[in-house]
Amino acid sequence: MTPSGRLDTTFAALADPTRRAILARLTLGEASVTELAQPFAMSQPAISKHLKMLERAGLISRGRDAQRRPCRLEPQALADANGWLEGYRQFWETTFQRLDLLLDEMKAETGQPAMNPKAKNPKGMSPKGE
Repeated sequence: MTPSGRLDTTFAALADPTRRAILARLTLGEASVTELAQPFAMSQPAISKHLKMLERAGLISRGRDAQRRPCRLEPQALADANGWLEGYRQFWETTFQRLDLLLDEMKAETGQPAMNPKAKNPKGMSPKGE
């Protein structure tokens, strides 16, 4: 599967709130299908379909422990998705920094003091008075 195809599969798997809840549960440690199904009002076969999608995306793996098939989180697929998102975070951060500079220049031209966005006003309120 291509890197783009892997990302498509990962994001498709993450699009469903049930699958995201399953992943959140697996951050606590491995769990059986029965354990994963407990908080949901759906059949075990429906949970199994969600698990198959997560497994296909590489987000989880299933092992064998006697009669039990524990599921565990596989972090690499999430790391790949995070890496892809990180590029966009950096893009927006740079864009907002350039906007801050432009606004500071415009304020300097009009004689208004530049405002440090991280500094609070004297009363500890936001610029909107909140």
